[in-house]
Amino acid sequence: MSRYRDPILKRCRYLGISPMSIGIDKESNRKASNVTHKKVSEYAVQLKEKQKLKFVYGVGEKQFRKYFTMASNKKGNTGELLLQILESRLDNVVYRLGFATTRPQARQLVNHSHFEVNGKKVNIPSYLIKAGDVISVRENKKDCGAIKQSIEATSSMPAPKWLEKDVTKLSGKVIKLSDREDIDIPVEEHLIVELYSK
Repeated sequence: MSRYRDPILKRCRYLGISPMSIGIDKESNRKASNVTHKKVSEYAVQLKEKQKLKFVYGVGEKQFRKYFTMASNKKGNTGELLLQILESRLDNVVYRLGFATTRPQARQLVNHSHFEVNGKKVNIPSYLIKAGDVISVRENKKDCGAIKQSIEATSSMPAPKWLEKDVTKLSGKVIKLSDREDIDIPVEEHLIVELYSK
């Protein structure tokens, strides 16, 4: 999968999102330019929204399109279902539970087999969780310094209401799948639906 090589803050500025939305506690000191840009096309606006979600969740085009197809085949609002699927990725759930401070860190921890789902080791970041699933740090990884530091750094931030966190057991339970109001990413998902519907 291709990775974004641009500096994080530069990419965030271009996409119009706060670095905090991807777990980076920094803001750019560079002021916004006063230069008047030419009118942006409808396609460019739609494409930017798609790029925003791909960047935040760290997924490539092929996988993103797969998620869009999954969302399209379900009953309901396609854009909201797309967001729900992205939120259901294991690396995102690990991040949302506060076991990692960023999604890339969560992806790395999952890749290195630090977590299990319902008692079984899962090392696939794109694994999609379901309501009722229990995600926990594996017994032999509970002394991991990165996880301990992340829990300490995120201690003041409660888990989303669709997740139940147990810091003592280093685990979390998926109460239900996320709703649109649970997702704090500033994106107009209907524009992505329009883009793929052309």
